[in-house]
Amino acid sequence: MATEEAGIRCVLSKIVSSGEGGPAHLGRWDGHPLVHPSLAIAVPEDAPGAVIKRTADLCAEAGAVLQIHVNEHLASVERSLKSVGRRPVEYLHHLGALGPQTLGAHATLLTPSEMRLLADSGAAISYNPVASAWKGNGVAHATLLAAMGVRFGMGTDGTRGDGFRLVDAGETAQRLAYGMASGDSSCGAGRMWLEHATAHSADAVGLGKVTGEITVGKAADFLVVHLDVPELTPSYDLRWELVRLAQRDQIAAVVVGGRLRLWHGRPPDWDGPALVSRAARLGPEVVRRAGLHRVEPA
Repeated sequence: MATEEAGIRCVLSKIVSSGEGGPAHLGRWDGHPLVHPSLAIAVPEDAPGAVIKRTADLCAEAGAVLQIHVNEHLASVERSLKSVGRRPVEYLHHLGALGPQTLGAHATLLTPSEMRLLADSGAAISYNPVASAWKGNGVAHATLLAAMGVRFGMGTDGTRGDGFRLVDAGETAQRLAYGMASGDSSCGAGRMWLEHATAHSADAVGLGKVTGEITVGKAADFLVVHLDVPELTPSYDLRWELVRLAQRDQIAAVVVGGRLRLWHGRPPDWDGPALVSRAARLGPEVVRRAGLHRVEPA
């Protein structure tokens, strides 16, 4: 979660519309300590099968990640069935593009056979609980995926960058969607969610050998968190409490690669408030030029 809070160690993605330019894109950042490039195709139905397969092969050869949305909405599943006769995850498997280099976003509408394909192929899933609440047709069955050995990490799809609130949303979504119906009062418990927010998230984005845990040989990426706060006093199960009660205002420091990046929410070596002020000035104009129209109930 330290890297998520800092927004510094990142996976750079690019929409691929053809098989050209992939190697150059990946090689551009060779040796960079903080930028780890990947290739991306928005959804399987956005590209010809040959392009999807070639992109997956490029990522496998380069040790990079192929990011692709899978099985998020009923419309997407139905488009896939209509266009290629297979559901999205089934289609990736059919193409030979489902493997350890594949990171599928959402995966909220999986059949049991698709879960098995994910587990057997070594592909990873980005579990995006807030995106499900805001615009989804379902919630990924994360606890079942974990039980089946499917790799998954905590993701946002651009909805929320606060790591503590994200794991709280992830556990809450599981309880509401699956735990209450089955009488599962823990839904993985605190340990599972913290592990999937840290080490398993790093693994899902292809950085398991770089970060995700504090151990010899990995980057010094970590948070310094205040625990002496009323919400956590007295503490009976700290891992559960971090998932359900911790907030970003308890984060004193964010360290990435052994370097202090944020101190009490502000960067120590550049003007963070100035960037926020600039975004506040430019944002309305960007939205105006985009021609967006808000749709609300009458």
